[in-house]
Amino acid sequence: MSFSPEWLALREPVDHRSLSHELRVQAAGHVASASPVRVMDMGCGSGSNLRALADHLGEAQHWTLVDWDEILLAHARDALSQWGEGAHDEDGALVIHRGGKRIEVLFERADLARHVAHALERPLDLVTAAAFFDLVSEDWMDGFSAALAARSTPLYTTLTYNGVEHWSPPHAADAAMREAFHAHQHSDKGFGPAAGPDAADALTRSLARQGYRVTRASSPWLLTSADARLISDLAHGASNAVRETGLVGEADIDSWLDARARASGCEVGHADIFAVKV
Repeated sequence: MSFSPEWLALREPVDHRSLSHELRVQAAGHVASASPVRVMDMGCGSGSNLRALADHLGEAQHWTLVDWDEILLAHARDALSQWGEGAHDEDGALVIHRGGKRIEVLFERADLARHVAHALERPLDLVTAAAFFDLVSEDWMDGFSAALAARSTPLYTTLTYNGVEHWSPPHAADAAMREAFHAHQHSDKGFGPAAGPDAADALTRSLARQGYRVTRASSPWLLTSADARLISDLAHGASNAVRETGLVGEADIDSWLDARARASGCEVGHADIFAVKV
């Protein structure tokens, strides 16, 4: 499953402001002594996770951005080149200079659904991901957690959808739409039946079974009228997903979409997780 660069760019400012500051500080502090700090970001999309975390890490950083979508990998390279204060290619990597930091970035196309253990077979100080684990199955999580534990690598993952949604003002179809949307969230996104809104709990259990100490924090999207375009796109995406399930009538979907595309506010719940092998 992949997402458009336009959607990722639209959500990035909201993603960044929603992250748990405390958990990000904790993750960055854990790898503060590493130089360079070696980070792999799974399902990197346009590179948003790097942009959210790099300013909080040390002066020397080595990132590997992994995704299956070649278009997103190319977009990530372009976006990161513009984000830096200076950037150049060096031995196949993009080297970014920003705020006195040297950030070396490799872009890797890989099928994480089948080969995540192989992707982890490199020296790493931290594995990261954002808005990723709700797309994968619990079985996939168990394989990932075992491969991660074999190397005792810490995990910092953000913005895992947790099923909480509150729209303003309320609409009569909210509950039915949410239930149907969650049913769609559980469909196979390429990694087996997805954990969807149960992902944070499932990942916590999976990591704990491998001997990880897991810390969680809330990172909800709190959308207002200033986020009108994102609210509209979110409503259209949700209604399209619900239509695919056949669980809600077309008239109810249309009525809900008409109201929700103009909603004054919306809360979408997420969880951030930082896990360390003990």
